[in-house]
Amino acid sequence: MLAIVATELLPKASAVLSGWVIGAAFVMGGVLYLAIEAGAQRLAGAKRGGKRMWLIYAAVAIDLLSDGLMIGSGGAVATALALKLAAGQVLADVPEGYAAAASFRANDVPRGKRLLMMASFAIPVLLAATFAHLVLRDANDLWKFGALAVIGGLLSLAAIEDLLGEAHEHGADSKAAAMSFVGGFALFVFVSAGLE
Repeated sequence: MLAIVATELLPKASAVLSGWVIGAAFVMGGVLYLAIEAGAQRLAGAKRGGKRMWLIYAAVAIDLLSDGLMIGSGGAVATALALKLAAGQVLADVPEGYAAAASFRANDVPRGKRLLMMASFAIPVLLAATFAHLVLRDANDLWKFGALAVIGGLLSLAAIEDLLGEAHEHGADSKAAAMSFVGGFALFVFVSAGLE
């Protein structure tokens, strides 16, 4: 996610918008992430039994919603940008999908229902991408590129929260984890360069 923000979203926005607008939009994205996360935790807290499973499901669905907003916003700027963002998100979402599937299985969710729940993850992406594209396609540059900066703030905070949570959970630094971060960043840059 950080690679997408650093190599695609913010450079595109900074080519058009002032640093003040980008900074304000980035903060708005962070605030939006915190609001979404609070809603997901409230939703998960309302469920009894399998609470962690529903928290994972809600977190993945909300992440996919933000992915859809990002892809739709990118598509309003340029189709090639939307394709790069979608390719990068596929790479980023594989671990989340695996975690969700493992959680469903660990909670003895029947196979048919698991498949249906996994398929339902396409809904937030498609709805959000369509919404963002339709709203932004004829908008002026302030809104189009401002949306990229907002999504940049949202994704950055999501990535950092995830990294900090993992760090506290495991306690010790891992060279493999550090290299995985660097490798993932480089992989997105390579995918982005290949799609140019």
